Amino acid sequence: MVHPATIVWYYQSYRSTHWLTSVHEIAEPMTNTSNTVSQSDHDSETPSQRIVALETVRSALQPNAVFVLVHGADGQVGIGETFYGAASVEAYIHDVAAFALQAPGRHSPARVSRQLAGYVGYSGSGTEVRGNSAIDIALWDLLAKQSGLPLRDLLGGPIVESIEIYNTCAGNDYVRSNAQQSSNNWGLPLADEPDRYDDLWRFLHEPARLARDLFDEGYRGMKVWPFDLAAEASGGDHRADLRFGLGVLDSIREEVGDTMDLYVELHSLWQPRGAERVLRALEPYGLAWAEDPIRADRYEALAVLREGTSVPIALGENLGAGYNSYKPLLDARATDIAIIDVGWSGGITTAMRTAALADQYGVPVAPHDCTGPVSLAVATHLVTAIPNGHVQEVARSFYHGWYGQVSEGYPTIADGRITPSAAPGHGVTLRPEMLVDPSTIRRVTTIGS
Repeated sequence: MVHPATIVWYYQSYRSTHWLTSVHEIAEPMTNTSNTVSQSDHDSETPSQRIVALETVRSALQPNAVFVLVHGADGQVGIGETFYGAASVEAYIHDVAAFALQAPGRHSPARVSRQLAGYVGYSGSGTEVRGNSAIDIALWDLLAKQSGLPLRDLLGGPIVESIEIYNTCAGNDYVRSNAQQSSNNWGLPLADEPDRYDDLWRFLHEPARLARDLFDEGYRGMKVWPFDLAAEASGGDHRADLRFGLGVLDSIREEVGDTMDLYVELHSLWQPRGAERVLRALEPYGLAWAEDPIRADRYEALAVLREGTSVPIALGENLGAGYNSYKPLLDARATDIAIIDVGWSGGITTAMRTAALADQYGVPVAPHDCTGPVSLAVATHLVTAIPNGHVQEVARSFYHGWYGQVSEGYPTIADGRITPSAAPGHGVTLRPEMLVDPSTIRRVTTIGS
């Protein structure tokens, strides 16, 4: 039995499995392995075109995040990430995805994306898709590092150097205690003594002061979800009490007027009639958008809602991968803005296709954040490299909180805009002190014979 205070790295290959507990062995990510693949092993491949190991990293600083590292035969490492159900994603990567990657051939992002589209779990945003997304992100990061290019240059960009942001008003412990999107996972402080960037507590209790603080920091957009409690209490019914939520919006508008773009998140908690009533109540506020009024796979009902309101509708972050995700939504003319979460929808390979599809319909793309630092970095590279990039979400509570405890090299925020790193790859690296922390869980599967 391994002592709980011992740093543990679970090492697995398809020949043997054992535990390694040496601190020295895991002080840094793997940089090489004996399982390299030579040019003669696989036609005209070079060693850099193969990966030799998959590694997952889970930190107690944010239990819902899982980082995925792909170790190239040339010693370079690509880093990916996804969010929610970290343990299940970890199991899928080592028990299923790693087996698929044993097949000969280049580990290019497009090829691996095709290899990992299994008989089940190929659509939606479930465990398989999230795991595949993290692997794809890591492979693109590795390829960009091997090419000596920032990720967005490899994607054909940039089109713009930086892009406008809006702040999602979360707190540092938001969506931390479990994998549910509900008020019991808001991570609010136990006493009325919020941290400097606990923006969720602040929009619930002092929305005007929060709006002024964000404005003074250079933000010109903020997103709040003051109707969630009413939706949970009523089951999304059209008779829900909207007064508290409307009061929050009134306070923001009274403080900063129309100088702050206002986004309202509805978290798919409403029934169609309830959503219709909420949207009608929101029309006087001149919103940038209302997000996810009902579930994003209810295309026809969403089209009816959009047709009946002047409030722009944004949705899509949790639709995931597959042919039944964004295309039916766009065919139904059910959204004004397509939200893409790169870590939930198949990775960069799929996100680029989705952005191109949305562009054919004249729909702008606004990548999702409020997950982890790699996702923010990749989203920023993506949105500045596509012609229909619209705006980038950030959560300043995460940015100034746990992001810096686990990583460095994420994008720069200044004057209400965000700029990705100019380093090769997406720019994010994991902090060595996090990697050797006793609470960090690392598991490695070797790839190859």
